[in-house]
Amino acid sequence: MAYNIAIDGPAGAGKSTIARAVAEKMNLIYVDTGAMYRAIALYLLREKTDLQDQEKIVEQCRKADVTIRYEGGVQVVYLNGENVNACLRTEEVGSTASVISPIPEVRKKLVELQRRLASGNDCIMDGRDIGTCVLPEAQTKIYLTASSSVRAKRRFEELSAKGERCDLEKIRADIEERDRRDMNRETSPLRRAEDAVLVDTSDMTIQEAVERIIAICSESSESR
Repeated sequence: MAYNIAIDGPAGAGKSTIARAVAEKMNLIYVDTGAMYRAIALYLLREKTDLQDQEKIVEQCRKADVTIRYEGGVQVVYLNGENVNACLRTEEVGSTASVISPIPEVRKKLVELQRRLASGNDCIMDGRDIGTCVLPEAQTKIYLTASSSVRAKRRFEELSAKGERCDLEKIRADIEERDRRDMNRETSPLRRAEDAVLVDTSDMTIQEAVERIIAICSESSESR
């Protein structure tokens, strides 16, 4: 049976960065589920789809073929055959992904792919509903979080380092609005699984968070 680690948490908590580092240290495959939703969002933006029209979103979704491959140990997301890794981390794509992710047809399309990946590979997967919905049988579950002010500051620094002009307060407001949407959506809302270990990274470095999660995985293995 494949060994799976599920990491859930709000936007900007460091899930992807930390999960990727844990995967490297534990020799696991890292599955960035958020990147899959971002790929769908990118397609909708490119097609200038009306994001208020759910029927149109569902129709367009059927035309978006999202696949994941591992090339040189790196996850590469393909959208209709195009490597779109470099296009997925903008604020516009992230916000759009948050808007479309509650749509049942969108989730069903991607959850099936995520489960197939996890069933055949020792992996670590992060998202909003991995431990609660996608991989409820995962051997180790983590709920990773941080205060909204800390998450906004991290995102501000990330964008600034790329040379993008941004406003810290707007980023914080966007993060809090995304939290509200994710936690209150009807389909697979963001919440901590009953058996998930809470890890608050507000006062942690990335390395400290990685070490904490590896320790939790070790404790979990010993208890089984």
